[in-house]
Amino acid sequence: MARRLVEVELSKGRVLAGDKIVHGLFSDTEPDFHRLGAEGARSARALAKAVRFAGEEDRTAEIPLGARGRTITLVGLGKSAGFTEEKARAFVERAIDSARSSKAASLGLVVPEHAAFSGEAAAERIFRQLALAEYLFDPFLPRKPGARLKSATVAVPAAWRRVYESGSALGAAIAEGVVLTRDLGNTPPNQASPEWIVRQARGHAKRWGATIRVLAGPELKRRQMGGILAVGAGSKNPPRLVRIDLGSARRGGPVIALVGKGITFDTGGISIKPAAQMDEMKWDKMGACAVLGILEAASRLALPFRLRAYLALAENMPDGAAFRPGDIVRCANGKTVEILNTDAEGRMVLADALAWAASDKPEVMIEYSTLTGACVVALGPTGAGLFSPSDDLARGLLDAAEAAGERLWRLPLWPEFLEEMKGSHSDLKNLGGRWGGACNAAAFLSQFVGEVAEWAHLDIAGPAYVGGDGPRKRGATGYAVALTVNWLRTRAATESTAAPAARALRRQRKRR
Repeated sequence: MARRLVEVELSKGRVLAGDKIVHGLFSDTEPDFHRLGAEGARSARALAKAVRFAGEEDRTAEIPLGARGRTITLVGLGKSAGFTEEKARAFVERAIDSARSSKAASLGLVVPEHAAFSGEAAAERIFRQLALAEYLFDPFLPRKPGARLKSATVAVPAAWRRVYESGSALGAAIAEGVVLTRDLGNTPPNQASPEWIVRQARGHAKRWGATIRVLAGPELKRRQMGGILAVGAGSKNPPRLVRIDLGSARRGGPVIALVGKGITFDTGGISIKPAAQMDEMKWDKMGACAVLGILEAASRLALPFRLRAYLALAENMPDGAAFRPGDIVRCANGKTVEILNTDAEGRMVLADALAWAASDKPEVMIEYSTLTGACVVALGPTGAGLFSPSDDLARGLLDAAEAAGERLWRLPLWPEFLEEMKGSHSDLKNLGGRWGGACNAAAFLSQFVGEVAEWAHLDIAGPAYVGGDGPRKRGATGYAVALTVNWLRTRAATESTAAPAARALRRQRKRR
């Protein structure tokens, strides 16, 4: 799918381009309008004086600039001491809304000097936010609405220019990954079958220069991947398990596995869901979509890793061949699972995907899934749950999420949760008791990671999509692309620094 993003660039001079120019001002800082150019600065000073504008929070003032319909809008940000990164995001969104309301085709954004706007992470967030400002999933709309905002220019203090240049490139790459994730996720289930996602994955893998392997029915049976076979048994659209190798030509580099749950539609199977909001179950594939979005961004940034992506694709439908409560199935690593509820299907497809990924012996394994409603109950719709036995990996992902502006919270993997998931007539059961549902599910998954010490499970059920009504708000969000790319880049920088010492240690051992 092709999706046009807003074209965003860094201002090259003092005269800021844009039909609509938005300038943020703090109430306790002397206003500096020099980035608007001489004419713009005179107009802004006159406006501020005429309406006694002093940067009061939530106050705005607007004045025409020249005779071509251009305008300057001053936005009050309040006191600088109380200004946060969340308020910085809201300021950019306010600028976008201002451009939309005036039907401007171009936006000029003046970023004030403040810690919330400084640094590469802040630059990435701003450029990503602007690039995605006009995203709308429209392939099935009778008339293409067309984006009003076509371009944006960002003006920053001169001392920030270099870091904003790198941040802009990063934001553009992540935005492309987010768009791919959203487009795949928003595609309806009558089109987005497991085989359809396979075709999309093949096309993108070819463009990335990656290799792809797809396991279908006979191979899944030969490998005894009973989990994914059971979940897909009731659908006319058979399941698929996909592996994509990106960067495999870089021999000797660390291997990082990314595993995504891709239930293209989840009725709940025999344990059928209530009718209300069942349409939202087309977004039960967001884990797999996020993994493809991560690969899109990673390929654009040429990150120095061998990434192996595993997509567990199935449709959970009820018919005469569907798996039942009471069935016992054997998964790829030999463990048996008693089915207590066919709506706990995500962990079953992930069991086989994780086992396959673990058998390839990656250095790190991260899994993404819209796994449990219990995690949404615990954290709400804006945050994802993080489960990992590795403190270093957990800390790195939490830091990366904070830098990306994506909420992530670590939850426990206590032994009691695994006890809850042990079966009476099998190794495991696929459903625990009423309490701690997200933790029980994570404990279940822990039984399929093999000897991989650094692994993490991200339950993204809350922030992966927005339900409800409204063309701009409803749909897939692209959550986890930005945080994962941030984590990969930090990991690459750390390993690059540590590499010479590691090579020296290996040479020393050889001499001994």
